[in-house]
Amino acid sequence: MAGVRNLRQVEAVERARLLGVTAYDISLDLTDGAGNPGEGTFRSTTEVRFTCQEPGADTFIEAAAVRVHSATLNGEPVDLTGWSTEGGLPLAGLRADNVLVVDAEFAYSTTGQGLHRSVDPVDKEVYLYSQFETADAQRAFACFDQPDLKASFTFRVTAPAHWKVISNMPLDRQDGLVRHFQATPPMSTYITAVCAGPYHEVRDTHDGIGLGVFCRRSMQQYLDADDILLITKQGFDFFHEEFGIRYPLPKYDQVYSPEFNAGAMENFGCVVHAEQHYIFRSPVTDFEYEQRANTILHELAHMWFGDLVTMRWWDDLWLNESFAEWASHWCNTHATRFTDAWTTFLSVRKNWGYRQDQLSSTHPVYTEMPDVEAVEVNFDGITYAKGASVIKQLVAYVGIDPFRSGLRAYFQQHQWGNATFDDLLTALEIASGKELRKFAAQWLETAQVNTLRPEPVIGADGTYERVVVRQEAPAAYPTLRTHRIGIGLYDLVGGILVRRELVEADVDGERTEIAALAGRPAADVLILNDDDLTYAKLRLDPRSMATVVDHIDGLDNSLARALVWSASWDMVRDAELAARDYVRLVVGGLPAERDINLVTATIRQAQSAMVFYADPEWAPQGWAQLAGAARGALEAAEPGSGFQLAWARSFAAAARTEADLAVLAGWLRGEGVPAGLAIEADLRWGILHALIAAGAADPADIEAELDRDRTASGERQAALARALVPTAESKAETWRRLVEDHGLPNWLQRSLLQGFQHSAQIELTAPYAAAYFDALLPVWESRDSEPAAEFVEMGYPAYQVSEETVARTEAWLATPDTPAPLRRLVGEGRDGIVRALRARAKDASAA
Repeated sequence: MAGVRNLRQVEAVERARLLGVTAYDISLDLTDGAGNPGEGTFRSTTEVRFTCQEPGADTFIEAAAVRVHSATLNGEPVDLTGWSTEGGLPLAGLRADNVLVVDAEFAYSTTGQGLHRSVDPVDKEVYLYSQFETADAQRAFACFDQPDLKASFTFRVTAPAHWKVISNMPLDRQDGLVRHFQATPPMSTYITAVCAGPYHEVRDTHDGIGLGVFCRRSMQQYLDADDILLITKQGFDFFHEEFGIRYPLPKYDQVYSPEFNAGAMENFGCVVHAEQHYIFRSPVTDFEYEQRANTILHELAHMWFGDLVTMRWWDDLWLNESFAEWASHWCNTHATRFTDAWTTFLSVRKNWGYRQDQLSSTHPVYTEMPDVEAVEVNFDGITYAKGASVIKQLVAYVGIDPFRSGLRAYFQQHQWGNATFDDLLTALEIASGKELRKFAAQWLETAQVNTLRPEPVIGADGTYERVVVRQEAPAAYPTLRTHRIGIGLYDLVGGILVRRELVEADVDGERTEIAALAGRPAADVLILNDDDLTYAKLRLDPRSMATVVDHIDGLDNSLARALVWSASWDMVRDAELAARDYVRLVVGGLPAERDINLVTATIRQAQSAMVFYADPEWAPQGWAQLAGAARGALEAAEPGSGFQLAWARSFAAAARTEADLAVLAGWLRGEGVPAGLAIEADLRWGILHALIAAGAADPADIEAELDRDRTASGERQAALARALVPTAESKAETWRRLVEDHGLPNWLQRSLLQGFQHSAQIELTAPYAAAYFDALLPVWESRDSEPAAEFVEMGYPAYQVSEETVARTEAWLATPDTPAPLRRLVGEGRDGIVRALRARAKDASAA
């Protein structure tokens, strides 16, 4: 990957031992010298004050600049011949107290790393946001770019007069075009921030904290700041109470920026959110609102866990993200209108963790990070979702009150500093009186996921003679863990599956007999891990499975239904349940589902089952079944409801027949639109994408739609649509741009990748399977880390489910001396093909 120094942990440890960093004074000039927005590059002058434990020693500072104009150390010129973007600037002959000044020119980014620059196609205004995690602060100013060298930061930013400039702290004063910000408390380089542009601003206060919400001016009409602020205020009240320590900064701003790669970033006091995900230009369902609330609360939790107390090195990245993931759902459940947030966690986030944990790249939740490159591919489902599941299990194990007490002690002891998981564990042990090292080793230092299977034996009198829970582990990862679980017993009463009782038990080892169930009346449905306390794949016994096939909608709580849907999905992926039988379950049970999050997640899984796990010979029937169910549910849904919208999206995605495609085309013309369904913005584009992919719309329709929606979102959607055009010429041009144009903006590369492959165009893109492997190394070596990894993941020929694709992948993996992060991503693609081949064989056998 190109761009920055790949800092090794041993270097970071030594530099942290040697240096203490006091303060940065950073001046950024974002103009062209005449008061207009700058282009290409910006000037950055950094003064950094730091101490050295061993006067006379040498070190280095990162500066991923275009050029360094000058540098002085303690008033003496620094030799610049040793400087490079990947190596940094060597510093020799340090004193006990040092002042370094670096004057350099840095490049604006279009990849979402460093200081990202975008132009709004609506009004041609320029917008900037910074993104410095993992180690990209060095793309904007010279710095010791590692989390445990905290310092105070003072930003001075020269920007056009009509721009707003937002940073971690409030504005102190303005002199002409220069904005002077207050000095920050000690913080890490990766959570500093500068956002600038003619942002629209909404301000409020809560509990003495200044609150700001920002978006581009052209998106002002879509910004529902009231709801964003409501969730934020509810989050502050909850975390203040639970954490026992106040948010420490005077203000909290949230900037909704275009072209942001991730969902959001927890810059201290200046959170950046992805505009395309969380500002809604057309009606959405409560699924989207809950996802936004979860992200708002996730980033807010980071203000304590990550910003106030920060990991020492990136091997504790999991703790930052896992805690924020757990805390956001905890808060959502107790403090907002999304009281079933743990259902969403299971059906969306936890399934991500299960998928990631079963890849060949699986790793323990806690894993060594030898360098920054290793970190960047570990922002994954294990780091977030599995880690959060482990924390949820830990809370169940020690109890919420001791857990809360331990957290409060941890924050008090380590505020403004750096800490490790061992520090947190010590605080929790003191608070709970329980020894937790065995728990930590079992759950955090081992990989993969267990499967729990119930084995009930029912006597002639209808009671349980015994119930055994069998725990399984993959042969390559044989760890059998201790699971604290609930076992739910559900009886069918008038078509409703009512939970008669919940029995808590500890499952340990290969076989655990649940003595408490012996002699009790057998339930119609027995659900292991009811309330979803542990992290494990679940199976249903035959009696329970037969009942839920006909009565899954009758389960009396959404979390129980989510557990059954999740278990069924796992069985499809593990080739234990044929894709066609899963589709039958979905078609029969999902239209009656009352939880919009379960509807949305399960629809997506059913579509994935059709694309990857269904026998291609049967697939047309499966698509027709999904489309028919969607049409029926759409007609039955309340007009204007989220369910109506969710099923409309599902119908558009499943439509394959000429008749169904004609219905979609009519919707775009305003014909036959169901009452209450708003065919606007993103839904219009989704329908057009389906028509283009199937060859049922003309490329000219793309340009006509873009004329209706000449916005940044419209341009992104149009680029995706053009890549979907089902002609050899279109695919050739899309591929050429993907592999040859190393300067594609992040949004454009992503759109081209999303449109290049489609499940209805498998034969058309088959010739590019070989080309992909030829392009891997050149792309990897010529692009910044995030676009390089995105090309590898999204460009993999995942739709070419064949032994030939596996063989091609394994041949490439046999190539010596390829970068480990690249090999990991390619190997994950192979894992998907191998799993799909097994599942397709299972489905074919059920014909």
